[in-house]
Amino acid sequence: HFMNAPGLPDPEHYSSAHDMAILARAIIQVDPEHYAIYKQKDYTWNNIKQGNRNLLLWRDSTVDGLKTGHTEEAGYSLVGSARQGNRRVIFVFSGLNSATERSEEAERIVSWAFRQFAERTVVEAGETVAMADVWMGAEELVPMVTATDMAILVPVMAQGTVAARVEYDGPIAAPIIDGQELGRLVVEVEGLAPMTTPLVAGQAVALGGFMPRMWTAASVIGQQLGLGEP
Repeated sequence: HFMNAPGLPDPEHYSSAHDMAILARAIIQVDPEHYAIYKQKDYTWNNIKQGNRNLLLWRDSTVDGLKTGHTEEAGYSLVGSARQGNRRVIFVFSGLNSATERSEEAERIVSWAFRQFAERTVVEAGETVAMADVWMGAEELVPMVTATDMAILVPVMAQGTVAARVEYDGPIAAPIIDGQELGRLVVEVEGLAPMTTPLVAGQAVALGGFMPRMWTAASVIGQQLGLGEP
């Protein structure tokens, strides 16, 4: 809940570190042209040169943003981001006692994050991870495939403790369009929040003809009456 643009103290103004991380990620992903501004080391306006207060830009080449802050109530704070290859770390903290302490703490966080976590590819785009039952279709099953690559960061010491499950509401009614979202793959790493990626139909499934639909209807009626399969 923001009461002013610069974030100066106000009784009705509040946010969390998590809020700031969400905003940072949105800027990076949605507006990369704007995001590039945050790694500028200085800026001149009206013949006045202003230096970037994020000292990590001079100390660590992986750091490319974002924003320092300071108020009496919050102390010295930083919303930071660093990129190493294809990996990016976004970190947020406040309550430090000086600009020097803020910079040193940020260096420790970046070093720890890249050193203690490893990237692990769970599935690649287009990989079939499950077969879903089809209702009234020309086919009884439809492959569920990943829409995109799924890579996760896991603690280095816990790389073997990754579990995955498929979630979907089935059977899925025909017709089914190729690429139609059917469910999701949930990946769980001990100590971290679950991560998900959409699962889509790997092929189209047309509505079944008269006999397949009659067979399905008869099967359902038979099960309801306790007669078993027709």
